Amino acid sequence: MPTHPNILFLFSDQQRPDTMGCYGQALPVTPCLDALAATGTRFTQAFTCQPVCGPARAALQTGKYATQTGCFRNDIALPTNERTMAHLLSDVNYEVGYIGKWHLASSGAAQNYQTKPVPAHLRGGYRDYWLAADVLEFTSHGYDGQMFDGDGKARVFPAGRYRVDAQTDFVLDYLRSRRSERPFFLFTSYIEPHHQNDHDCFEGPHNSKDLFGHFQAPDDLAGTGGDWREQYPDYLGCCHSLDTNVGRIIDELKRLGCFDNTLLIYTSDHGNHFRTRNSEYKRSCHDASIHIPLIMHGPGFTGGKVNNALVSLLDLPPTVLQAGGVAPPAYMAGYPLQALADGSAPAWRDAVFVQISEDHVGRALRTEKWKYSVWAPSEVPWSGCQNPGSDVYVEQCLYDLEEDPYERNNLVTLPEWTMVRQELATRLQRLIVEAGEPTATILPAPG
Repeated sequence: MPTHPNILFLFSDQQRPDTMGCYGQALPVTPCLDALAATGTRFTQAFTCQPVCGPARAALQTGKYATQTGCFRNDIALPTNERTMAHLLSDVNYEVGYIGKWHLASSGAAQNYQTKPVPAHLRGGYRDYWLAADVLEFTSHGYDGQMFDGDGKARVFPAGRYRVDAQTDFVLDYLRSRRSERPFFLFTSYIEPHHQNDHDCFEGPHNSKDLFGHFQAPDDLAGTGGDWREQYPDYLGCCHSLDTNVGRIIDELKRLGCFDNTLLIYTSDHGNHFRTRNSEYKRSCHDASIHIPLIMHGPGFTGGKVNNALVSLLDLPPTVLQAGGVAPPAYMAGYPLQALADGSAPAWRDAVFVQISEDHVGRALRTEKWKYSVWAPSEVPWSGCQNPGSDVYVEQCLYDLEEDPYERNNLVTLPEWTMVRQELATRLQRLIVEAGEPTATILPAPG
């Protein structure tokens, strides 16, 4: 048996925590994940560091903020000199593999691998096994599509096979066929429950509306606009399919006799507000965009524990490395979660820091009580945005999360909260600098 555990990272895309029973979902969407949480460790307050696909992935692979890697918006490739979890685990004899959506190889028309095989030098160090598409939502739909193997050959999904099922078939093939005595680190990146871009909808399995059409609206969505009324059943159907396939993976690990020595991590890149906060689904400071599920099971994370500390997506790279026997590099922004899970951490952060890009350039601070965000009105949104940050921001949002957990009442212009805003602005400015950005001026919101 390997000295260090196998590490299997299961990554969904755009998934809200409240899609899961263990986070409050009333419908039977995620029985397998709920059972995993019941014997593992569930983190109730985990947040992304960047609520958009590419930047969150760059941060997760490297342990650095998106501005530090240069991948501050989509369609910017991860620089080839960046050291990822795969590089660092390879150095200590892990077999490293990747299956699914990558989203870190393309940079505009001159380097466009969105629908083509990703060359080896742009795979972030995943050198032992590769089966991926740079932008999986561009090479597939719910019931068709393809990814590319390590030789650049297309691997087409079987006709009529739902995408999550087909991708998990490849995961099971990898687990069954490997012959190495080395421990493995397999990163599995699903596209579900992300919306299907070219169809402008969520594509769950065919029976999603029958199974989940009688949903109860999440409290932050109830009574709002957006498209959740028609889209939520298929969104839950995507999550249910993910859950079923997590169960398939767990069953295979048990059959192979390696479940107890495998660290399973399940999380997502960001959440989903169903067009209730801006014109699409993410890229906002609100918890619907930044709150993510996080369940861990395996060595160091057993016992059915629930942890309520403020956790960042950036804590996962050092956690993975520590599990693999690698000392996390000093440049990584997060902290290993092992000490938090076993209660040995002497102290922990009291706020998480979030960078926001594309829809607008912004920064946010999330504490137990407060959500405070700022934005840079001078920056051109979407693909015209060429700056990762700004030296001048304007206050955008202030929410009292104890009194207003669903962020319905923005207090940012009310004079009675001036002292609170000033205190939070100072804290946010400090976090901006700690993330390697220049000192920023924060101006009051227009009254």
